[in-house]
This record gives sequence, structure tokens and C-alpha cells, in this order.
Amino acid sequence: MNRYKVTFYPDNKVVEVVEGTTILSAAISCGVYINSPCSGDGVCGKCKVMVIDEDGKGRLSLACTSRIHQDFRVDVPLESRLELDPEIKNAAFESQEAEFKSVDSSGLGFKHDPLSKKIYLDLQSLDTGETLSDLDRLCCAVSKASGISPLQANLFNIRYLGELLRSCGWKVTVTLAKKNNGYEIILIEPQDNSANNFGLSFDIGTTTISGQLINLNKGVILGSRIAYNSQAIFGADVITRIIYSGKEGGLEKLHNLVSVTINQMIKELVEGCRVSLNDLTSIVCSGNTTMIHLLLKINPAYIRIDPYLPVANSIPPLRASEAGININPRGLLYCVPGVASYVGGDITAGILSSRLYKMKDLSLLIDIGTNGEVALGNEEFIVASAASAGPAFEGSGLTCGMRALTGAIESIKIKPDDFSVSYSVIGNVKACGICGSGYISLLSGMLSSGIIDKSGKITNTANKRLRASDSGCEFIVAFGAETNTGEDIVITEADIENLKRAKAAVYSALSVLIRHMNFKIEDIRNIFIAGGFGTSLDIDSAVRIGLLPDLERKRFSFIGNSALAGARDVLLSSQAHDETEEIARKVTYFELSNDSAYMDEYMAALFFPHTDLSRFPSFKS
Repeated sequence: MNRYKVTFYPDNKVVEVVEGTTILSAAISCGVYINSPCSGDGVCGKCKVMVIDEDGKGRLSLACTSRIHQDFRVDVPLESRLELDPEIKNAAFESQEAEFKSVDSSGLGFKHDPLSKKIYLDLQSLDTGETLSDLDRLCCAVSKASGISPLQANLFNIRYLGELLRSCGWKVTVTLAKKNNGYEIILIEPQDNSANNFGLSFDIGTTTISGQLINLNKGVILGSRIAYNSQAIFGADVITRIIYSGKEGGLEKLHNLVSVTINQMIKELVEGCRVSLNDLTSIVCSGNTTMIHLLLKINPAYIRIDPYLPVANSIPPLRASEAGININPRGLLYCVPGVASYVGGDITAGILSSRLYKMKDLSLLIDIGTNGEVALGNEEFIVASAASAGPAFEGSGLTCGMRALTGAIESIKIKPDDFSVSYSVIGNVKACGICGSGYISLLSGMLSSGIIDKSGKITNTANKRLRASDSGCEFIVAFGAETNTGEDIVITEADIENLKRAKAAVYSALSVLIRHMNFKIEDIRNIFIAGGFGTSLDIDSAVRIGLLPDLERKRFSFIGNSALAGARDVLLSSQAHDETEEIARKVTYFELSNDSAYMDEYMAALFFPHTDLSRFPSFKS
């Protein structure tokens, strides 16, 4: 079979593939990631590339459907690339105080007690008063120095213990890690290396992966990194990826994509912070149930098959190397426990970091990401549900949608008299598209200006910004002359319908959950909003379109990436670790589809803001 060379620009990467291979597959094989949220089914149109043949002629093609029959060059435009802008990806390595609280009078903080700790011991000076074996002497010294007893020890360390102790004059550094309701001696080093103890916290999101390098002794964040979850080339949502994992070699590919990304982030962190990889002794990961299954290469197929049960919600500590993560070979990986197939460890971590489970008042956590999850409760109970919102608020499946990175329009204002538009762009550059917070403010502005009615239909077409398209009428947010791509940035009636369904799923989920527990929306005193667009989300706009309930604005709090914050809490405190286990056991999962009124609630929410305007008194007129 013939083989052909394909060169990808601007990466300047060359790959040789067999005839008939798709451009998308060729790109993946050489580490070029092209946005393909439909998993290569050819329906989303996001993987547009410019194919230039040997004669210099170019044509616009979809990478997932175009097959290779000759040598050629492929130019991947910015809007089709699946990577973060360097300004975001290469975050500064400035040290900063960790968001860590010691025990305080309110009881909401956590004791600084990292999951892995190093202790320097001089065993030669230890007076035991009797003859002990090397291992007993070591355990006795650890217990005396730390108060930890009993200890577990593994065969690997025992085998080399005698020789090590005598070669270094009985002066060693012992690394202890929390495991199985106790502590295990995971590493024994010669001399004093106790000052160099570092760990990692990661949030493995469906769309992005965020990580932090932390000095465990001091509880200080040394550096942060964020990258796309490159699994997105096989689908924007968890269901699509679960389906792909069932194909031949699919699970292995999805696992490798996430582990390679994490390892690259770790490499950048340790190099930037000048930390030795061998001094990374623990890592804590949060993520939804599917993401954790794929990280650990556990078959996630049963998550989407009735009765929708994962293989495991709680994973015991394991060697990070077993999951293909490159830290100290003896270092441990901890996964924040989940609750159910669609309420994972990211929500457990969010409940922990928001302190919802410690509050007397009724509180609500809303995580608006690729998946929409809600948790309702207080110190007495917690019930959680997952809304099938889809990735619309992450920009996927929309004509000009994109994630919240440089070039994304994050907020929009429309003047009612002439429909003139002003907007702000992340990075203060020319716009490439619109992210979730931008779409929310855009819909709010279109409603307030009378451009769309309560059903989302465009009603006023007598303006240069309104025109007919294949997807119905569309509104031009930015003309080509002012955009990075040279093409108009628009929102179509099909986009509006997609966003309307997404917001209806989130609102109806929280509404049904509250009603199911015999509360009223007005009873909620605190609403914590987690997710990628937290700080740029305008509450009034979100309420105006019916995404969030119409309550006093002071009840709303942005808590950013609560999954990452919770993972960091766990890494720095064994108390927090234990409390995540308690939270996961405490949370009751409520399946929305089992509620007979859910569909009615969802249908009623398919209007802006809602069919029942008494729920939104701020916008009755």
C-alpha cells in the first residue's frame, strides 16, 4: 500500500501515513491536535483545515473526512487548533500563598498535615534499650518523631534497608504516605532530604486539565499549568468518549492522551520551579467519574448502560506509575472519591472547597462546565444531580463558539436603539469567537433589545447585523474586518436553540432537586458557582436568560475551579482527605429522569427566562 508524507503548519511536523488515512488521524499520530468535538463524525464542522497540494493549490477541507492520497501540506488555522494560547498555558511561576486554612475557631479549616511527609532520622543516636531489627528500629524512630504508629512497609524498601542504613551511617530521610487507614513507608533516602517534599493537585476536566505544584512542607503553590484535555479530539462530551473507548484500542488511546498531557504539565512545572522529579511524592486528582476511569484505564462502558453504574466510585491509593504518571516511582496517586456515574470526584472536591457540607443554611453548588452538576444541602444532608446540559457553554457545537482563552469574546453589550455592539475579548486581541460567558451576555442583550423573543426566535430583521442563513436568521456580533479570522462572528437561531436547551437543563435540574427535597428556591441562602467562566459571568445576564434563579445577587458567590481547590485541600491535609470520603458517603444521588415532573419542568424552561415569569420578578416586563 502506498504511503504519503503530510506536513502540518504552523507546527512544521511531518508524518508518513498509509493511503486513505484521514487528515485528522494523521494529525493525531504526530502530536498535532485539531478541534473535533463530534469525534470525527463530520457533523460539527470545527476541524476545518487548508490543504495545499504539490502544485500549490489550496482547498478548505474537514480534517475528519478528508483522506490522504498524495503528499501535501496542511495549514491548521487558529480557530481549528486544540491548544491553549501560550499566554494562558505558560502561566508565571511566581510563588504565592496556597488557599490553605489552618484550624480556626469556626472549624471550617483543615490542619496542615500533607498526605505524604518526609522525616529525617538519625538511627545511630536512637536508644531503644534492646536489640531490634533494622525495620523495627526504623519504625520505632518514625513513631517517636511523628507519633504515627503502626506503619506499613513494602518488600521493595525492606530488601535494601540493611545495606542502605549502614552505607549512610544510619542517617536517613523517610517518606510516609497515607494509605489504608494508616501510613506506609514509601521511600527511604540517605542523609537529610526532608526539605524537598513536593506534591501535585490536578483537576482532570472534560475540556481542560489544570494542575498545581505545591511545596508540601510549607503549603505554598509554586506554579500552575492549564492545558486542553486532548481527548476532545475524540468527542467533546463524556458519552462520546465512552463510546470511543469501546472501539479497538480506544481505551488505550484515551488513557494515553490524558497521561501524556499530565506528564508534560508536570515536566514544565518541575523545570520551571527547579524541582527534582524524584521529590514529587504524591499527586491528588479530581475529575468526573468518566475522566477518572479513563485516567486509570478502567473500562467506562457501564456508566452509560442501564443501571448506569461505574466500576468504582472510590479508588484506593495506588502507585502513580500504575496510571502512567511520572513522579517518584514510589509516589502515590490519590483520586478524590465520586458519588455516582454522573456525579464524580470533581463535585465532591467542590463541596469540600466550598464548605457547603459544614453550613447551617441551605446552600447550592452549581458547576457549569462540559457537564452540568448541582448539589443541594447543608451540614445535615446533601443531594446531587447531573444535568444533560452538553458542552454549549464551553463553546462546543456553536457556529462561532470557542473555549475561554485568548481571542474569545467574554462579554457583549447591545444598544437597543440601533443594535450597535460593544464587547471585550480575552487578551485584548482581535476576536476569534465567543465563549460561554460571552454567549450568556449576548443572549441577555438580544432579549433586552427585542432582537429575539422569549422563544429565542429573531423577530427584528431590519438591521445590517441581521441576515438570513442556512441555520435560519443570524445576528452579526463582529464583522470580518474586526476579527482575527477575517470572517464574521455570528450567532444563529440554531445556536440560540442549542444554548436555550443547555440553560433549561441546568435550571430545571436545580429546580426539580429543590422541589424534590420539599424546599423553595427562596429558601436557598448561598449559591456557589463553579466553572471555567466564573469570574467573567454576569449574574444579571445569567438570571435574565433563566440559567440561574432570580434571587438577591449577594447570595451568589464565584468560587472558580472548586475541583482543583478541593484536590489541593486533600493533598495538604489528611483531615480533608478523610472528609472527602465522608462527603462521598453522605451525598445522595438523585436521578432526574426518575422524577415524573422533570420533563415538564424542562419544557417550561425552554423559554427566556421561563414560561412562569413569577419565578423571575426582576424581568417580568
